[in-house]
Amino acid sequence: MIEYDLTIIIVNWNAKELLKNCLDSIYENTKDIKFEIIVVDNNSSDESCSMLKDKYADTEDFKLIENKNNKGFAGANNQAIRIAKGKAILLLNPDTIINGDVIHKTYECLINEVKLGVAGCKVLNPDGTLQLACRRMAPRPKDAFFKLFGISKLFKKNKNLTRYNLTHVSEDEFLDVDSVSGCFLMIKKEVIDKIGLLDETFFMYGEEMDWCIRAKKAGYIVRYCPVGTIIHYKGESSKQLGIKATYEFYRAMIIFYNKYNREDNLFIFNWIVYVGIVLLGMIAIVKNIVIPNGRVGTKG
Repeated sequence: MIEYDLTIIIVNWNAKELLKNCLDSIYENTKDIKFEIIVVDNNSSDESCSMLKDKYADTEDFKLIENKNNKGFAGANNQAIRIAKGKAILLLNPDTIINGDVIHKTYECLINEVKLGVAGCKVLNPDGTLQLACRRMAPRPKDAFFKLFGISKLFKKNKNLTRYNLTHVSEDEFLDVDSVSGCFLMIKKEVIDKIGLLDETFFMYGEEMDWCIRAKKAGYIVRYCPVGTIIHYKGESSKQLGIKATYEFYRAMIIFYNKYNREDNLFIFNWIVYVGIVLLGMIAIVKNIVIPNGRVGTKG
């Protein structure tokens, strides 16, 4: 049953203060749209749930799901999607701050075009620079090569070398892409009804790009809409997970490659890709042990 314009879903794991700030920014800035908020807590140990009950227990259209174990990003979001009552769903990270009426403006972009299935806004780092993950094309092996060896960073305006993160395109330009960031991903409920829920094979990386690609394969447009901004303090949960986050980051690469690239390539090429991913993962794990709070890949 549709009762709201939008359902905002936030998956939380030990991000109490960031989550509080995120929720405050939503309620302060989001007007002219009827929305509900569902927070799914993945068994936090920092009293996140106590804070939510104390502060939002009497808030209309607010729901809390408390998990007894960490179900991951995809699994926890799917729990909320199943009970969502909005025409559209917004996946929002707890380590974000909403600026102005970006939620309403993105919703208008999404709803007012029939074939538009997924929309994302401009996502900024705390220093005001663009987070490149908010507008991406699906990675091909050569795109990974350009990124890994710093070629795409060196030639930011070269269209052929920057296809993955699209740095050759102005950040203020509307752009049809393969994926927007999972930290702010708005999708029509009708699209989910057609393509299904997030793939829970992914634990905390890769699932949003997979979802966006499935939407495109079903005939919908995925669009980067720079109608407003959010700030994303990325990597807070991944820093706490440490080696587990590093493992899941590289595991997601293999899952994604198997899903979208393996059948198009020869066995020897696939073998080289797998070995490369495993070696990169091992190096990253060693770095994570040496520098425990280092960021090896970030959610969204």
